[in-house]
This record gives sequence, structure tokens and C-alpha cells, in this order.
Amino acid sequence: MDSVSAADALSKSNRLVIKIGSTLVTNNGQGIDLDAVAHWSSQIATLRQMGKSVLLVSSGAIAEGMARLGWDKRPKEMHELQAAAAVGQVGLAQAYETAFAAHGLRTAQILLTHEDLADRLRYLNARSTLFSLLRLGVIPIVNENDTVSTDEIKVGDNDTLGALITNLVEADALIILTDQSGLYDADPRKNPDAKLVRYAKAGDPALEQMAGGAGSHLGKGGMLTKVLAAKRAARSGAHTVIASGQEKGVLLRLCHGESIGSVLLASQPVWSARKQWMADHLRLRGRVTLDAGAIRAIMIDGKSLLPIGVKAIDGVFEPGDLVSCVDTDGHEHARGLINYSAYDARQIIGKPSHQIPQILGEMTPSELIHRDNLVVLTPF
Repeated sequence: MDSVSAADALSKSNRLVIKIGSTLVTNNGQGIDLDAVAHWSSQIATLRQMGKSVLLVSSGAIAEGMARLGWDKRPKEMHELQAAAAVGQVGLAQAYETAFAAHGLRTAQILLTHEDLADRLRYLNARSTLFSLLRLGVIPIVNENDTVSTDEIKVGDNDTLGALITNLVEADALIILTDQSGLYDADPRKNPDAKLVRYAKAGDPALEQMAGGAGSHLGKGGMLTKVLAAKRAARSGAHTVIASGQEKGVLLRLCHGESIGSVLLASQPVWSARKQWMADHLRLRGRVTLDAGAIRAIMIDGKSLLPIGVKAIDGVFEPGDLVSCVDTDGHEHARGLINYSAYDARQIIGKPSHQIPQILGEMTPSELIHRDNLVVLTPF
């Protein structure tokens, strides 16, 4: 990987999404570290003076809530996590507002769930709001709305949320700051010979093999979530840096082209906003299993998915829902907005399209999924 091009990728980036982990803003769980928040705010204020737009995805609400409630272990019950988030979010937002105000900057709190990004209209509304804030010179502070999130509507972790926001606003780069130096080719806690991966291609399957393990006792994310976030962000052409937030002046040094941490470069074709939206769905309503001919038709020939190439239907869904297209081994190759309910789809799979009116008793689309509503998950 060319280190010069990697450095240029960050120094030339104009719109940045910066994700800061819990341990970096909460003094390792002892409550909001106001000095640390002031440190990040000062660097971001300087980036703004350099002409860069910045969106901040900050963890720390649950950790701050734990400190305020006197809890020393992260709770497992959903209602307790929600309570901690509700208590801690107030302190987190206040800390950032005060710190940025010292530099003459305003902040806005943006709390999202997966449902806000899965629904097309709410997705576009969130995008419009964020762009409006950036035009007004406001720093959006984004977090998952843990106070109301359940397993069914959660994004899951702020690394993933950072990638989703990166795609949402078509940012140039995603910077993930953590308490580790970056991605290693082996676990440095177990292997003293582990080497830091300086440069790689986002989405390289080898990176997922290197990453793994749980995060700190405060957060949910480990290195694997960061590698997958880089893969996701690359779909909109964004490069990702995974670096230690304990490096002095790390944000400014990165944006001046210094090599710090791991740079995962985007090199694949950029998807349209609509295809990004479909690909970014974290939860699908069902799946359709395709034969080899159907997989070849949608992936190589760019055709619509017809019922005749489908072998099985799983899940409960309605027309317009997003479903996954898998092969007989369960590997996902594409996803799309289906034209039929699961009940009707099961009646017509394996049949030629001209028989659909006879089977369902009405004139309906000949395609199970039209190619305009289909996104192929191209292998990296």
C-alpha cells in the first residue's frame, strides 16, 4: 500500500466523521473526563479553521450514566442500560456544548436508532438535518438513542453508527479513535511479535481474520466492529483510520498527513445513495435462496430476479420490504426490495413469470425483485 497516497487521503479529506470511544471520554469509566472532552473539542475547532466539516460520533452516555448511578459494571438488562443512557446523555451533551462554546462553536445532539436509518423517509430527513447543521456551522454530536433502543431497533455499536453516518453524509473519511494503536496482524496482548497494519484495503477479508475479541468493559465494540465499519464506509468512497486517541494531537496530525494507526483505504466503486441505503440495512425482513443461474443473472448479467430462479423463501415480509438474496450455502450475494409478500412469493418460486397471473389470480410484476431495486454486494 502506498503510504504517500494514504497520507494524502486524510490530508485532502474535507468532510470527516470522527468516532471517539467510551474509555477516551469517560476517564476509563470514572465519569465524563472534562479535560479529555476539551482536548477533542480544541482539535476539532482547529480542523474547522482548516476548512473541514466535522461530525462527531461519541460514545460515553452509558458509561457516564453508570458513574452517576454508582454502578461499576455495565448492566446486562435492557431497561437498566436504557436508564443509564438517559442519565448519562445529559452530562455528555452538556460537556461537549461547554467545551465547544469556548471556541465559539455550537453543537447539536442527534440521537438515532436503526429505524431512523432503515425507513427511507426518515433516512432522508436525518440526512437533510445533518447537512443543514453543517451549513450553519454547527457540530453534530451523534449517538445511538440508547434510551429507547431495543434489540429490534438498535444499530448495535458506535463503530457501525459512525460508518452509517459516513455514508449518510457522503463523508470523505471516518476516523475511529480507540484505546489501541490500531489494527494488528495478531492479538498484541497474546503475541508480542504482532505487527501493526499500517495500510490496507478496506474490505479485505484478511482484515476480518486479524480482528476479533471484545472491546473494553465499558463499550461493546472490539477491533472487528471497526474493520467492518471501514468496509461499510468504503461503499461511499470514504477512507477509514483506526488510531489511538491517546496520541497527542492525533486528529491534527492525521489531517496534516502524518501516518498514525491503521489506514484502510476505499478502492471500490462508489455506490449511489439509494444503493447505500439498501446495503446499510442492518436487519432484513427475510431471505430468498437462489440457484446458480439466478445468482449469475443478477451478479454478472445485471438482470432482475425472477421467481423461476428461487429455490426457497424464509421470513415474513410484505411487498416493498428489504430481503437478502443468498446461495444454497447461505452466503449473501445481494439484497433488494421485493415485489411480493412472503405468502405470495412461496406460491410462485420456481415458476416461469408468465404463470404468475394464473397462480395468484391477478396481473402482477414479472420480477420478484426488479434490478433497479437490487443491490449486488460485490466481493472485495
